[in-house]
Amino acid sequence: QVQLVESGGGLVQAGGSLRLSCAVSGRTFSSYAMGWFRQAPDKEREFVSAISWGSSATSYADSVKGRFTISRDNAKDTGYLQMNTLKPEDTAVYFCAAAPNIRLIRTKPTHWGQGTQVTVSS
Repeated sequence: QVQLVESGGGLVQAGGSLRLSCAVSGRTFSSYAMGWFRQAPDKEREFVSAISWGSSATSYADSVKGRFTISRDNAKDTGYLQMNTLKPEDTAVYFCAAAPNIRLIRTKPTHWGQGTQVTVSS
């Protein structure tokens, strides 16, 4: 059974940066693609970014392209989301997710973390 635990959320001013981490346990992390989603109050959960198991492929939502960078360290069983130039509209609960491949991340993640709150003040 795969377990995902996010950390690194917090309160930051607009223009600032945060790095989210997603620690994975239970199975071989390197066999999964992973991704990040977010859910703002009164909005549906939306895709943010994804990375293949070997880091050869990445994908980003248009709203975060050029500001967010996804990465992973398979030796540490941890994925990351570096968020720069944060905006108030980035405020949301951020979730990491895993799936057998990057094509499934957007539509059929098989595992989810519990989420971490990111709040960007103006």
